[in-house]
Amino acid sequence: MGLLSYFRSSRPKSAQVAKERLQILVAHERKLRDAPSYLPQMQQEILAVIRKYVAVDEDAISIQMEQDAEHEILEVNIVLPEDGAGGKVHSQPLR
Repeated sequence: MGLLSYFRSSRPKSAQVAKERLQILVAHERKLRDAPSYLPQMQQEILAVIRKYVAVDEDAISIQMEQDAEHEILEVNIVLPEDGAGGKVHSQPLR
């Protein structure tokens, strides 16, 4: 019987796996729920400003909001064309 229980204990219980998956989903939902509602609009506006100078795709920008006990951090990542293949739309900034 000891040999049989040795092989059975190596597999995680399905209830434990389901619990871990649910915890991941709940944490992800909380993160999405706590995100400010203005972030999607801000992302579109930032993308519009960048497109005045460089041709970039909509997927080339990501904005994330992180928060700890003392600070809120707004992280903006923009993937610009490497060799200028996107080309400049305007040679001088618009005023």
